[in-house]
Amino acid sequence: MSILSGSKIRVGVLRGGPSHEYDVSLQSGEHVLSLLREMSDLYEPVDIFISKDGDWHYSGLKTSPQKALLHTDVVWNALHGTYGEDGQVQKILQGLQVPFTGSLAVPSVMAMNKDMSKDIFVRHSILTPKHELITEENFNDEVLVHILRNYMHPVIVKPTNNGSSVGVSLAHGLKELKDSIKKGFSFSKKVLVEEHIKGKQSSCGIIENARGEKVYSLMPTGDLSAEQNKKIEQIAKLAHEVLGLRHYSQSDFIVTSKGKIYILETDSQPVFSKEAHLHKSLKNTGWQPKDFVHHVIQLALKK
Repeated sequence: MSILSGSKIRVGVLRGGPSHEYDVSLQSGEHVLSLLREMSDLYEPVDIFISKDGDWHYSGLKTSPQKALLHTDVVWNALHGTYGEDGQVQKILQGLQVPFTGSLAVPSVMAMNKDMSKDIFVRHSILTPKHELITEENFNDEVLVHILRNYMHPVIVKPTNNGSSVGVSLAHGLKELKDSIKKGFSFSKKVLVEEHIKGKQSSCGIIENARGEKVYSLMPTGDLSAEQNKKIEQIAKLAHEVLGLRHYSQSDFIVTSKGKIYILETDSQPVFSKEAHLHKSLKNTGWQPKDFVHHVIQLALKK
């Protein structure tokens, strides 16, 4: 997969996949493909579709990952959720020594697993809502009573290994809590019950080696003060670094009425469609989305 001088760079865009975020991934992938088409003097987009069953397709035909990737110089991973964002496809790409955008396998696992990432945040003194980890083995009435006694209600219930609010519930009281945890188990083997923090929501994107900074922050979303935005940018940079992420990421926050800033999660592979926070943040910070795509591809080719 050598890149000939003067030839176009063939960018394989992985989209679809066997997760609950299949449709979102199709949107991210199509957006990247459309931006690559705008840079046709530099790039040749290669659409690599992965079905809900996990089958890889090239030119409409089912094939193996090895054969699909023969037609690429670098891969843009537009998969979200299970398989595409939790280290599985990253292991395939690393094993085949194919350059690809986004984080490597182990950091992807840590970011995707909300319990692991929250533990890392706590170790680095990053404020995050307190939580309980529930598994099918420890799920019993005693645990439910403990949560009822120690948490203000409602509480947030979420699977540990999903994004885009998949399987997330707001639970009031014992019955809703029990039902929400059971619902969470349909998406993940482990579920988090988390304190519900009220406040303004914000997201902050991170790009590596941009505008003279090793870790550059896009303008946070939301109606916040300049001081709060600056603090969010600092925390988003720190989260990116302590999780060991690569190329780009996005962290989500809640800012309380008293000015406390809680990090909710960091997405190693944020959704990238025209309606997504990342797309809007790029525009608000003065970045053209196609320039972002070009920048990230160049980062991938250098590593």
